[in-house]
Amino acid sequence: MAKKVIVYTAEWCPWCHCVTDFLKENKIAFESRNVDERKNAEEAMKKSGQAGIPVTDVDGQIVVGFDTAKLKELLKIK
Repeated sequence: MAKKVIVYTAEWCPWCHCVTDFLKENKIAFESRNVDERKNAEEAMKKSGQAGIPVTDVDGQIVVGFDTAKLKELLKIK
């Protein structure tokens, strides 16, 4: 069963592009939410407890920043 993946990003954030590129390269479907929209920023901060991006939500497990090891673990990528 596919995992639900949401990435909180901003167009101007280079690490956000790294996360979305990583997910695309590994053929992981994801929803992107732009934090330049206030409601998305508030949602990301509530989930992560901080203001930094990217924030990736994998079935409720939160990854802050571009942490490939953690993403691979949560998404079961070798």
